[in-house]
Amino acid sequence: DWFCEVKMFSSHRGIADKTKDNLSRFEYLQALVTEFQDSDNEQDKKEIVANLANFGYDPINYEDFRKLNVIDLFMDCLSEETPIIIRFAIGGLCNVACDPINAEFIIDNDGIPLILQCLSSEDEETVLSALTTLIYLNSPKSQQILLEANVADCIHQFAQSNNICLQNLAVIFLEQYQLNLRRVK
Repeated sequence: DWFCEVKMFSSHRGIADKTKDNLSRFEYLQALVTEFQDSDNEQDKKEIVANLANFGYDPINYEDFRKLNVIDLFMDCLSEETPIIIRFAIGGLCNVACDPINAEFIIDNDGIPLILQCLSSEDEETVLSALTTLIYLNSPKSQQILLEANVADCIHQFAQSNNICLQNLAVIFLEQYQLNLRRVK
């Protein structure tokens, strides 16, 4: 039987075996953050945010992300003018928002209004990542912010979309949203 094995770096030993230049993963991530902060080159910033977003797929990096303020960096990038940087930043937030500690950090640090702005993007991937992130963040704790922003009206429009992915995500969000509304009342 043929099969494909996909595996995240589930141990620090596995990371050490794969990391280049004898840097620890923390040091490598730190170097990326520093390079982003020091760079004025838009292409470099785009590549760095994309790399950081990719590291967000692996939960073993979450603690380092928190220490290095990578989640803040992603949220800051949502105010950039470059659509591709916004796409990678919201993708990074989407990757880390499934973790309860990260989700709470995003909510507590005013990330939801920034994410909501992404719903009006012309870039489909940005909208899909923003909606998925909101699904992760949709909780009784975030309900008031979502209510005040009239998010449900916007999401109802997505539920009518011709894009099946967008339509399905919208339905999931709305079901969660209604459930949380009942819990809050």
